[in-house]
Amino acid sequence: MLGIIILGISLYLDGFLTLFLPYVPGEISLLTPMFTIVSILIVYPLYRKKEKEYFITLFILGILYDLLYTNLLFYDSLVFILFGFIIKKIYKNLDVRHIKLSLYIIVLIVIYELLMSLMIIIFNLVPITPIKIIYKITHSIIINVIYGELLYTIVKYLPKKLKRISIN
Repeated sequence: MLGIIILGISLYLDGFLTLFLPYVPGEISLLTPMFTIVSILIVYPLYRKKEKEYFITLFILGILYDLLYTNLLFYDSLVFILFGFIIKKIYKNLDVRHIKLSLYIIVLIVIYELLMSLMIIIFNLVPITPIKIIYKITHSIIINVIYGELLYTIVKYLPKKLKRISIN
């Protein structure tokens, strides 16, 4: 339940903050939110013993994300499930701590932006160049790393009865 609350708040914050931050090419803020993607990484330990529920939640979250923000039905559902598998491997094979968490967030943002750019190129939605892709990636890292670190700290120090599974 806590995971769904965190994912829901992150989904809301993605849309809420874009109301106040510029999102026009050449004017993209250094604070471009991708909180939903970051929260997918943070909430995995809350679903560690319920992986099927985690992937179902990601699929539904992806549909909501598509309907609210991207208008590419099922695209983000598939991407979020892909991220779920990547995150599962990260938590099973690597140590997730504060400093490494920032690196994992950056990797997820880069993968997401590259996949989105590939989709834009394949369907010829808008003209896009490698410089625009790099610009968008670099301008979405700062706030997302800060949000990820803050969310990780909050979840880590919540009482065990709220999260039922400890993080690290």
